[in-house]
Order: sequence, then structure tokens, then C-alpha cells
Amino acid sequence: MLEWFRSHFSLAGSWLMHGLRSLLVVALAFPLAAHGASRVQSAPVPKEMRSAAFTVQVNGQPVEVAHAAATLEFASFDITGPVEVEITAAEPGFWDRGVDIQPWRLGLRPARQGQTIRFRLAGPVKLSISRPGDFLNHARMLFLFAGSPPPKPPVGPHVRVVAAGVHRESLNPKSGEILYLAPGSYVFGSLNLWKVENVKVLGRGTIVYEGSQDPANDEGWMQKPDWHCIGALEAHNIEIQGLTCVVRARTWSIQMKDSTGFLYSDLRVIGGNPGNANQDGMDWLGGGDAIVRDAFIRASDDVLAMQGNWDGYKDEDLLRPGHDVQNILVERSELSTSISNIVRSGWPRKTFNSRNFTLRDSDILHGGMGACGQTFGLLGFWGANGAKGDHTNYTFENLTLDNWYSLVQIEREQPALHGFTFRNIWALDQPPLVGSTITGKVAGVTFDNIKVGQSRAATDAEVPLVTADGAEPAQFTAPHNPVARFTVDPPVIAPGQKATFTAAPSPGARYTWLFGDGTEAHGRKAQHSFADAEGTELDGGANGAGRFRVLLHVEDGKGGQDWAGQGVVVVSRWKDAADGSGETLAGLGWSVYPGAWTELPDLEAERAVFTGEAPGFFADPQGFTRYAAAWDGFIDIPADGGYSFHLLDRDGARLVIDGVEVAKTGPPFAQVCGSPGNAMRYDRGSLGLRAGRHLLHVEGLHAASEGWPRLLWEGPGLGLIDVPAAALSHVRRDAVTR
Repeated sequence: MLEWFRSHFSLAGSWLMHGLRSLLVVALAFPLAAHGASRVQSAPVPKEMRSAAFTVQVNGQPVEVAHAAATLEFASFDITGPVEVEITAAEPGFWDRGVDIQPWRLGLRPARQGQTIRFRLAGPVKLSISRPGDFLNHARMLFLFAGSPPPKPPVGPHVRVVAAGVHRESLNPKSGEILYLAPGSYVFGSLNLWKVENVKVLGRGTIVYEGSQDPANDEGWMQKPDWHCIGALEAHNIEIQGLTCVVRARTWSIQMKDSTGFLYSDLRVIGGNPGNANQDGMDWLGGGDAIVRDAFIRASDDVLAMQGNWDGYKDEDLLRPGHDVQNILVERSELSTSISNIVRSGWPRKTFNSRNFTLRDSDILHGGMGACGQTFGLLGFWGANGAKGDHTNYTFENLTLDNWYSLVQIEREQPALHGFTFRNIWALDQPPLVGSTITGKVAGVTFDNIKVGQSRAATDAEVPLVTADGAEPAQFTAPHNPVARFTVDPPVIAPGQKATFTAAPSPGARYTWLFGDGTEAHGRKAQHSFADAEGTELDGGANGAGRFRVLLHVEDGKGGQDWAGQGVVVVSRWKDAADGSGETLAGLGWSVYPGAWTELPDLEAERAVFTGEAPGFFADPQGFTRYAAAWDGFIDIPADGGYSFHLLDRDGARLVIDGVEVAKTGPPFAQVCGSPGNAMRYDRGSLGLRAGRHLLHVEGLHAASEGWPRLLWEGPGLGLIDVPAAALSHVRRDAVTR
């Protein structure tokens, strides 16, 4: 078994480099270009599964959209070459707030006309399509699976074909059996792999698991047939290709207990439930020797989780030692969750060993928000309350982070956690919303090229990371080639104006530019002009300034690579500076509005009770614990240019500059499992601002969480940093009680 695993594990992942070239998506102008010779194949969706939320056409051919779970929809089709995709939302004005198509590293930007968006695909790809920042449990999302035509059904005495159509039964293959799920086959039930070996499940079918679990409590951990989309107990040498799993119940989607030798290829998992919890993507309870390749997993809890066992929440169940989990490779995949971690290992009080886990060459589309006893992150290792076991050799490599929350949360009270490597982690366009922590008996954590935009973390503060309670300091490696970094000239860009993009030299490197408008260029230096000021996500038109996500990918001939990202704001309408002749003082004036709101109210309709002045975003509520606050004054813009402002807050915040709403964080999103307060929320927006002072107004709600709004900016000559106190000023106001 171990030899089998090693032979598969040794297949090096070159997905990020290959995918950039082969899956490039090019935006279309109206009208659509002529169709190519690509063939499009799609299967009918059963009437009871058809979605009315979107219509999809590929090369002018209708492709039926299926309703998955909650507010999640999907469309599947197979192609043999480039195709043109057209998606129409049923809801009027659905795309008015913009369009977000992920993975971001593809540089995709559609053309939009009313309720319809259009773009071109160069080849097979798995996409998440939604509105910017709208990816939590109530988000309306469309997942698009463009695949290669599946192989023909195998023949032989041990082959069983599940024909196209609806089947209301679970699948219970025997050892040595091959199941072929034909395209268009929908199985309402489970795939039960109970003490079997040498089983293959092939084809392009869909399993829809609806279940009977209590929607208000966690029963999804149980190990029994017909309890998951895929459930395995002591199963070995299993191959699953081309399967779609839809999970509508509050249960773990794919659970493997004491099972080994699993190979998943081209897997699609979509889970959603109103409870927004206890719906992991894939769990190993003992066992391993597994490969997951070219998967798309959307979960409503941890996407990938490892435990030695899980027998319930009673003391004797939590304290019962579990079996080892080892030798797991996940690669070339897209991972998304509405809550919790991308990777979870360990749990308070539990005892087991784990080793040799690798996640590489993959996209993190949506990282979980908030906390459940421990803050969520790319990796959450929760070894608390007497948990025991040795855990080693975890590797996270060549990962792009789109919407994400934090990098790592590692806690261990007893030895030992050691050998955790994070190499080439590229946050392309969003800062971490909360910091990372390493606590307790932890050693051998290495950060090798952790980047946010163009900035490479070289210290704890730049992650940011807190190390405490005896944990060994994380090691940061020295920079090495190739290095992706670039400049933009001129710093002020209007629609149609040429700008020069220049990459830092890396010997022997190849340079690929993705300008965020659906176009690309090659070479160390490139000239480019943006046709409009709507931005990559088509959300900048109202303010006259659009932010384009410009990405640079650098690769050398030895397999080395690096990414850099920067928001470039194109300005069609400017905001002039305010009159600078009046005398101002440092800091901002604040006002406090007591009230028991659950969401940020309209403060224009409210009356402030306290006012005062502070160096930054601070206010004195004078004993009130539930209130809204507002800060007013000026922000000093150092030079003409397009500026992006990033706003973070837990209970809700709003940013207004020169009377224009620039950013407003989403409604409160409660943390779970007894963690107090709300998760950190995030929004950003852009404006074209002339040098000088501009009117600034910020609102923040204090209802359930501690802390104040946080405001960052980026612009000409400014990397993504917190707005410094020196840039804030106000006209003097007397502190009064009204």
C-alpha cells in the first residue's frame, strides 16, 4: 500500500504554471466572436433538480443548471476546445454590484450587459461565480464545471452501469466491482464503501444526499451506511473519478474511517445547509494513503479534516485513542467554505498521530470566517485540553489565496507538533482579516515566501503572527529566485491611457502579466491601457474609479515560480481636495450614539449623546456597551491618483469620503461554538483623489464584539498599509454632553 501511495505522490504538481497557460480566460466584447470547432456535451438535469436562478449557454447551446443545496447552483458540461459562455441571472439587477469569478489567478473578467455576463474559456476549468464578497452561507453562487469528455464505459463481468436518469437508491458496490455512472445519472442516496476493496467508481454521475440528520445538532459525524454522500469503513484501494456529490443535510460529505488507498480524481463536492455547520468536505478518521487531485470542494465546515476517530462528544468518546492518519496528498484543486478551516487537524482532548500531509498547487477560493474555540485559518490545529499524539511533516505549497481569513492557528499543550512548512503562499488581492497564532509545544514551523500582494513576509509582524506559551519561533527563509515584483508608470491612469508595467529582473525567468481586464502580456516589461474604469469585478463605475487586479507570474526553467499582485485604479472622475486654508488639529472628532442595534443604523436619523476627539478610531462611550460611533475629519492624500481603501470591522462599519460611500462591511456574522462576538468583516472601494485634504466619515457599530474599525489604503507609491495617524486631521470641536 505504501509503495502504491509513494508512486502516485511522486507526480510533481506543475498545475499553477500549466493552468495559467492552458486555462486562461479571455473576456469578450459584444457581439460574441464566431464559435470555434469545440464540441460541447452536456446531460439533461432532472426536472426536480433544475434551477431557475441562472440560464447558461455554451457556444450558443443551452446547458441546464442544477440546484445543488441552499442557494448554490451548478452547471456541468464537457468541451474539446475553447468555448464562449453566457450566463443570465433571473433576478433583475443581480450583477449590478459586480461579478467575481474565481480562481483569481486566471485573470478572468466578463463582459456584462444587464443581467447577462459573457466570457471565453480556453479549456477545462472549475469556476466559482458570485458577486464580490458574497460567499457565505446565504450567498447565491453558481459553480461552473467545464470538463473533458469522460472515457467510454468499461466492459467486463464486474462492471455495473448506472444509466442516465433518476435513481432513488444507495450504491453498495462489492469488492472488485466497477461502477460507471453515466453522464446525466442522478442517484438520490449514498455511495457506501463498507469493508470493500479494489472498487472503482467512474463516469460523470451525481449523487444527491438529502439525509435525515437533525438540522439543529451535529449528528453528521456518525459512521454508518446512508449517512454521507460517500461513507467508507475499512475500505481499501478505491478509485473515484468524475463524481459530483451534492449534500443537503447537516452531515459530513465524505467520511473515511480506517480506510486506505483512495484516489479521487475530478471530484466535485457541493455542500450547503441552513445550519451552516457540521458539513465537512472530506474527513479521514484513521487511515490515509490517499490522493485527491483536480477536485472542487465547497463545504459548510472544514474542507479537509483529519482525526484519529470520532465516536461522539461524551468524555469516554473524546478520550478514546484513535488510529494514525498518514500520507495524504491534495493537489490541483479548488477549495471553498462558508465557515471554519480549509484544513483541520486535531481536537481538544483527542489522541492520535498524524504525518505526511501535503496540500499543493491549489486555489483557496473562500476561507472560513470567525472562530469555534479557535480562530479559523488555512490550517487550524487544535491540540488543547490534554490532546496527545505526535504530528509531523505537514506541507502547504504553491497556494493562491483569494477570499481568506488567517494563515495558521496552531495550538498544542503537550508534545509534539513539528515540521510544518508553508512555501509559496500567495494572497493575491486581500490582506489577512485577523492574525495568526502558534501556541505551546510547537517546533519546526517554516515560512518560505508568504506574500500578500507584492509584500513578502520576513518577520512575525508582517504575517502577522503571535508566538506564545513556549512555541519555538517560526523560521523565515531568505528570498530566492525567481521573484515576482513590479512597478507601474505613470501612477495616475485614465481609461485608454497607456501605462508601463516593469517586473524586477529574475535571471532566466519568463514573465506573464494578467491585467485583470481579461487580457495578458508576456515579457519583463509590458505596456497596457484599460478601456474603462469599472475594474476587474465591474463594481467601480458608480464612483468613477475602477480597481483592476493586476497579477504577475514569474517562472524559471527549473520549476521555480512566484506571483505578485497589485490593485491598479483607473480614474474617469476625480474628487477635488477640500479647502486647505482652515486650521486643523491632529486626529478625528468622534460622536457616540447609544442603542441596541444588531446592524449598523442610519446615523443621520439618530442623535449623538457624547462627542470628543481622538488620535484615530477611538471613542469614549462613557459606560455604554452597545452603541454606534462616528468619526469625522479629513484624510490627507499625498499625491493625485487612484486610491483603494480597505475597511475591516466585526459588528459593521461604513466609510464615506467626500460624501461618497466607498466601503461598507457586510452584516454581522456570528462566531460559533461559544466564541464571543462576531467574525471580522471586510470591504473595499476605490476613488480618484487629488492631492490634499478630503472629507472623511467613518461609522462603526459596537454591539457584540470588541475593537474599532480598521482602515487601510493603497495608492501611488503606497503599498497596502494602515492609514497612518499623521494623515488624519479635524477642525477643533469641544467635547460636550448633549
